[in-house]
Amino acid sequence: MGSRQYYCFLSVIAVELLQLTYLHRTQPTADAIVILNPLEIRILKAKSPKLPKTFTVSWAVQAIARLGGYLEHRHKTPIGIQVLWRGWLKLHDLCEGWQLAKET
Repeated sequence: MGSRQYYCFLSVIAVELLQLTYLHRTQPTADAIVILNPLEIRILKAKSPKLPKTFTVSWAVQAIARLGGYLEHRHKTPIGIQVLWRGWLKLHDLCEGWQLAKET
């Protein structure tokens, strides 16, 4: 992958994370399907210690942040972009693993 393609790929992820953080601030009670596909939601459900009644944008952001190493006992600390980046990458790795396991 050339450097131009690499930066284009990173730009796509950055835009997705910006959309995620914007919706978390402006529409936290919106349905999580707005920002995630059904497989991503399914994996986050499997990785979550306790499940809410409704799966909202706020829940999704917190679940992704936990994948990235966010410490839940520090609720006063806002979720940062670096922890979301790490969680987003881990979520996509888990999705890829799920799809590969399903094919075999």
